[in-house]
Amino acid sequence: MIERRAVTGGLTGRLLRAATAGGAPVTYALIGLCCAIFLISPLSGFNPSYGTADTLLAAQAGYFERWGVIPTELWGGSAHALLTPLTALFVHGSWLHLLGNMLFLYVFGAMAEERMGRAEFAFFYLGCGYLALLAYAAAHADSDQTLVGASGAISAVLGAFLYLFPRARVTSLFPFLLFLPLRFPAWIVLIFWFALQWMAAQGAGSGPGVAYLAHVVGFATGFLYAWGRYRRGARVKTPATATEGESQP
Repeated sequence: MIERRAVTGGLTGRLLRAATAGGAPVTYALIGLCCAIFLISPLSGFNPSYGTADTLLAAQAGYFERWGVIPTELWGGSAHALLTPLTALFVHGSWLHLLGNMLFLYVFGAMAEERMGRAEFAFFYLGCGYLALLAYAAAHADSDQTLVGASGAISAVLGAFLYLFPRARVTSLFPFLLFLPLRFPAWIVLIFWFALQWMAAQGAGSGPGVAYLAHVVGFATGFLYAWGRYRRGARVKTPATATEGESQP
């Protein structure tokens, strides 16, 4: 369940009201761009120009290879390969992959953008996302599996949100609690999420699956950036209501 509620008082309230009123164009543009790219790609199934059956599968494989990160090719030094950690941020492997990522970008991105400013947030998102995928590729330099998705960049947004709005309250749905909606301060939810990613990264290999290491690196990079950039400035400490989202991206 995703819902934006009114926030009472303080910087959190001003930021959320501004974001809700359309004050986060970069966040919404990123969501729109990711959705548009997915829809016109061979992955959505909506573009008949890619054919069907084996022809479609071949087109999908070629699409991943062209725009995704392949660690073994990245360190070859070609200009195209060095750009793939950027292009991969806008490629998603399935509807579930896309919608899950965009949900979290919508929930946490608007307030982070309003706090940082449009240009800074755009560079922050792209830079942290690039570094997250680059770190994963470095850790799995011998892998020929393709890596795609905005999870590294969105994890950076979560990390920055943790520093900027630690006491903003987030409604989360936990599977082991029968999906009951429970409200917690953002620092509890996001630290719990980070811990899950860290533990999953320890047992993850370089084969197909979720790139948990990219999540860990993105989150840490986003948090450290926000700490370094805003530790002397205004930081939201008011325990006010914030946007709502699930506990897992």
